Amino acid sequence: MLLKHNLFALFLALPLLAACAGGDGKALEISSEEDLSGHTLSTSAGNYFDSKYAGREDIDLFLVNSEADGIQAIRQGIADVFVTDEVAFSQSARERLGIKLAFRGEETFDVAFAVQKGNRALLEEMDRFIAASKADGSLEAVIGHWLNGTPMPPLPEPARRAQPEPFRCITAINMEPVCFLGEGGQWMGMDADLLRRFAIWSGRDFQMSHQDLGSAIIALNTGQCDVVNACLYITEERQKSVDFTQPYYQCRPGYFVIDSGKPQGMGLKERLEMNLITEGRWKLIVDGLLETLRITLLAILLGTVLGTGLCAMLRSRRKWIRKAAGLYGAFIQGIPTLVLLLIMFYVVFAHSGLSGTLVAIVTFALCFAWSAGSIFDSAISSVPAGQREAGLSLGFTPLKTFTGIVFPQALKKGLPLFTGECVALLKSTSIVGYIAIMDLTRASDLIRSRTFDAFVPLLIVTIAYFVLAWIIRLLLNLFLPKK
Repeated sequence: MLLKHNLFALFLALPLLAACAGGDGKALEISSEEDLSGHTLSTSAGNYFDSKYAGREDIDLFLVNSEADGIQAIRQGIADVFVTDEVAFSQSARERLGIKLAFRGEETFDVAFAVQKGNRALLEEMDRFIAASKADGSLEAVIGHWLNGTPMPPLPEPARRAQPEPFRCITAINMEPVCFLGEGGQWMGMDADLLRRFAIWSGRDFQMSHQDLGSAIIALNTGQCDVVNACLYITEERQKSVDFTQPYYQCRPGYFVIDSGKPQGMGLKERLEMNLITEGRWKLIVDGLLETLRITLLAILLGTVLGTGLCAMLRSRRKWIRKAAGLYGAFIQGIPTLVLLLIMFYVVFAHSGLSGTLVAIVTFALCFAWSAGSIFDSAISSVPAGQREAGLSLGFTPLKTFTGIVFPQALKKGLPLFTGECVALLKSTSIVGYIAIMDLTRASDLIRSRTFDAFVPLLIVTIAYFVLAWIIRLLLNLFLPKK
């Protein structure tokens, strides 16, 4: 027995030991694109480098979702080189991560903001602002502040007439010094400051959220936001789907590798402090936890009400009503929840003005309703018909027979299944980050994209979901009849 416990403890400790350990410290010496031959190159999926190197047979391409994943890939030895914008990592971040800039690419790209195709009014307004900022030197000063530490220029004069509509921005990058979520939950960096200054200049309230680039472009094209920023290169392929402002910066590709002269790991205490204390990142976890609870509880309540109606439809004497309920169930069961969530947000409610949280609650409630309705129907059907007939023969009304005889027995049989569906709904809410909702999982992603540490944020989220699921089970089990 003691051996089993020791083995189990060792099994639990292995991920922690592996996460706290550093890489092998092996540095790759490359100085040009020709030197990439025979190596594994990591880059973000869907960007310029993805298409550029996809045709090179002498390079193994490893695609990731973010810069944090790309750095993790080279630190773990999965990839040898990570390519992205040369300004992607500040010097302090490179030293902390144990990476270095091996070389800069020969190409030079114009960097601009993406605007919805055909939105000429906003495009011309932003072009006027960029031209004016170039003329008075404030554009160069803002960029110089974040890249070289020069003083920040004063804010522009606000517009005389404030506009009622906010200036909605989505950033697909969360890295210093380009655009990152700083202390107090405020977006900072070169891109964030330029967009904030435009909002002041045009008399609008500034709003910014974070999404992956693919989801951000969809949100832009469906009118969910006004501008997408991510140190975006102007390419012919991208110009087919979005319009670009005039360039505000020129950037070259940067090829990053492990720096053998830098430490590749840090202690658990330092990692906990970096992921939770620094810049008040624990607040992101708390806010994400509250958002996850809000969506889960409201979706369960609304879904239970709808599920009760579906149960009544499934037990109806009219065949067409039962068929309608069955078709609804077939639709819900046949489409992934993520796909349904995207359809509801980007298509059904695209121009309704509803927040992402409300759309998520409605979507999860519709999915949960079928599960709840099916459980209610099965639980009621499991009670022998003789129980109902006995109650009626004793003079009870149909309502009294159901509430006093049928329902308690159905509750005892159906509540465990209902509890399992509630826990499943809780775990399903982890996908709401696709529509820019700051839930528990999205909070961990934002922290991970700043600290480039996967273990601590994911460990915290794992524990949080486990505790929430345990509490849900505990509370619902209180409704089980004792006799």
